[in-house]
Amino acid sequence: MITRPAIFKWRQTEPGLILCAVRWYLRYSLSLRNVEELLEERGLHVDHTTIWRWVQDYGPELEQRLRRHLKPTNKSWRVDETYIRVKARWCYLYRAIDSTGATIDFLLSALRDADAAKRLFRKALQR
Repeated sequence: MITRPAIFKWRQTEPGLILCAVRWYLRYSLSLRNVEELLEERGLHVDHTTIWRWVQDYGPELEQRLRRHLKPTNKSWRVDETYIRVKARWCYLYRAIDSTGATIDFLLSALRDADAAKRLFRKALQR
């Protein structure tokens, strides 16, 4: 009997299919229903809400494991701030960018305040 990794304990779907669905959703600009359709073409009938739960469960884990394999950023970086509209609501986007233009980290905040900028700095400096 093949053992499953602990993070997939109690899941009925194969771990490879779960990771494939999560990767498709996070990597490409696909909607949850698009991913549902792609899986259905491969013979797996999964509701889009299940895929959303997988993204919520396994997305942070994937980021944590894959972050160290991404192209490293250099030591010179700056913070950029702009006001954007997300789902009909205006919010502040803070981005930490290195000198080559690679995004180190970002933060969306409803308010423009020093605490939001400090949160971004702490998060970016940890990486």
